[in-house]
Amino acid sequence: MEIRPIKEEDAKEFLEMLLKLDKQTELMTYEVGEHPPELDNILTAIRICEKKDNLLLVALEEAKIIGFLGAARGEFNRSRHSVSITIGILEDYRHQGIGSAMSEQMEQWARRAGIVRLELTVICHNTQAVRLYEKKGFFIEGIRKKSLFVNGKYIDEYYMGKILV
Repeated sequence: MEIRPIKEEDAKEFLEMLLKLDKQTELMTYEVGEHPPELDNILTAIRICEKKDNLLLVALEEAKIIGFLGAARGEFNRSRHSVSITIGILEDYRHQGIGSAMSEQMEQWARRAGIVRLELTVICHNTQAVRLYEKKGFFIEGIRKKSLFVNGKYIDEYYMGKILV
C-alpha cells in the first residue's frame, strides 16, 4: 500500500473512488448522485487544495485509489492554524490500518505546517470511528444535533478536536 499526496493525474481514479464510496456508506456527507461527476470539478478541487496549502492524501493498493484523507485549513488568518479533516476508505479496505496510517502522515504534515488544531465530525452512532479518533488523541467537544438527514431520520454528529501544540 502507498499513501501520498494526490496528483492531477489521479483525478479520474479519485472521482471513481468517491462515487463508489458514496454507494458503500451512509456514514459520510454525500449521498449517491451528489458528487458532481465531471472530472473538471475534481481537477479544480485538487488545484485549489495545492493553492491553499491544504493536504489531500490518497491511499493506493496496486495503483488503485482505495481511500483518502483531506485536511483543509481555515479560510481566514485567524483560523489558518486549524484544519478540518475528512477521511473515507472503500469498504473492502477498512479495518486494515489505512486510516491510521493516513492520519499519522497528515499529523506529520500538520506539525511541519505549523497547524495547532485538528478537527472533524463523526456520526455519534459510529462508535468504532469515535473510539479510533479518541485513541488518536481527539476528544469530543460537543454534539451537533440533527446535523444530517439520512434515510428519513435526523442524525447527530460529534464535533471532535485535537490540539497539537
